Amino acid sequence: MRALDGLQGPVYVGTGCMFRRHALYGFLPPRANEYLGVFGSTKKRAPGFKVQLEDESETQSLTSHPDLNLPRKFGNSAMFNESIAVAEYQGRPLADHKSVKNGRPPGALLLPRPPLHAPTVAEAIAVISCWYEDKTEWGDKIGWIYGSVTEDVVTGYRMHNRGWRSVYCVTKRDAFRGTAPINLTDRLHQVLRWATGSVEIFFSKNNAFLGSRRLKFLQRIAYLNVGIYPFTSFFLVTYCFLPALSLFTGTFIVQSLDITFLCYLLTITVTLTLISVLEIKWSGIGLEELWRNEQFWLIGGTSAHLAAVIQGLLKVTAGVEISFTLTSKSAGEDEDDVFADLYEVKWTSLFLMPLAILVVNIVAIVIGCSRTLYSVIPEWGKLMGGLFFSFWVLSHMYPFVKGLLGRRGRVPTIVYVWSGLVAITVSLLWISISSENRGNLQV
Repeated sequence: MRALDGLQGPVYVGTGCMFRRHALYGFLPPRANEYLGVFGSTKKRAPGFKVQLEDESETQSLTSHPDLNLPRKFGNSAMFNESIAVAEYQGRPLADHKSVKNGRPPGALLLPRPPLHAPTVAEAIAVISCWYEDKTEWGDKIGWIYGSVTEDVVTGYRMHNRGWRSVYCVTKRDAFRGTAPINLTDRLHQVLRWATGSVEIFFSKNNAFLGSRRLKFLQRIAYLNVGIYPFTSFFLVTYCFLPALSLFTGTFIVQSLDITFLCYLLTITVTLTLISVLEIKWSGIGLEELWRNEQFWLIGGTSAHLAAVIQGLLKVTAGVEISFTLTSKSAGEDEDDVFADLYEVKWTSLFLMPLAILVVNIVAIVIGCSRTLYSVIPEWGKLMGGLFFSFWVLSHMYPFVKGLLGRRGRVPTIVYVWSGLVAITVSLLWISISSENRGNLQV
């Protein structure tokens, strides 16, 4: 992912995203306004803080910003507004560098702080309540941005759009730990939420195309990737059906295997291999983990990503919102098993496309082998090419099949029904097309 970091640091995604209060309150970074001071310069001094200027003869006021007392922006708490000035001061760079004109002196954050009193605690409880942000800019321009299931990405985009930078902080011990879905259905629904949020970002004012001049070019590319990646599901689904189409029609995907195509295929293959090697080297994972990631990328791309794009397009064009529900099929005797959730088989409509890809490729393999075996002049080369790519698709779908079977192979009845319908439909279509082709040849 470092290749997508741009010039302003990594995109904010997932657990562990930390923002400075100075940035969350909507201030520009120091270099964006040459750090001449956000609050202006007067003779007043905030309690407990004294900012040393170059001539050490003036102090800077921390309470004179014209926007601090606007309830529309920060709410009605005077005590909270006063703390914003302190946060702005604490967010300044150190003044021990010649380029910093109005920073904080080293050691200023180590000054003793007054103890909390009951009124202060009561005011803090009032500020964190849900009603405090009503009719303010919280969630729209200030703080974490609401209105999206991927609020972390949107908030990070707003920060980078103002000119802020982000950095990786990888600690020796884990700084954050959380829970994650472990069964197939819950994992796909999580991916669906992420992809839906990305589609919403693409069709909103947070699109990287609409970013300000402070958003660097590479950073713009990084956020475009965040909003566009679900749309690759259309191409991915097409690629998964192409091997089956080759076996159905008896023609290879590529009509002529000339030297130019083979050189192009070799270049692409070597490039993808080198990318995988770099990913393994940088991330420190093994080949098995990389392969599992590739498998789930295909499963999620043909199910959750495709559903997210359809859902986003329906919402933008027709204002229709759809949801993908699931039904639990876990066994009651597994309630005492801590890993019982891992083996739950929950039917969801997200399974339809991966199931269709599985059934179509299996039926195509059977039809392709049968036609070649009983053909007068069998074309084994075309069959081998189609079989290779079909088995390549099916190998990526192996975790999906394993997730459907569960620990005891209990598959929901609807899986058999849907698989049978797809197989019958594909077979009838193939018979109909083959009959028409034979009729045309006889004529």
